[in-house]
Amino acid sequence: MSNPIGDHGHGHTPAAWTAIIIMLVAIAIGTFFFFLENSTMVWVSVGILVVGLLVGWGMKKAGYGVNGPKYAPKEH
Repeated sequence: MSNPIGDHGHGHTPAAWTAIIIMLVAIAIGTFFFFLENSTMVWVSVGILVVGLLVGWGMKKAGYGVNGPKYAPKEH
């Protein structure tokens, strides 16, 4: 299935990639410490998860999201 003309895809921006990488690391850390029954570090990982969300939002506002002035979509 091909993308319609003008469709930039979903999540193919620096803002999306950065947010997802931070949040994946937070989930991995949280899972590890949940297994070790360390609730303090599990909550710290929840905080890191929120930071990842805020970083993605901030980068989008800075122009690194879809249709942002600093984002150049790549041809497929």
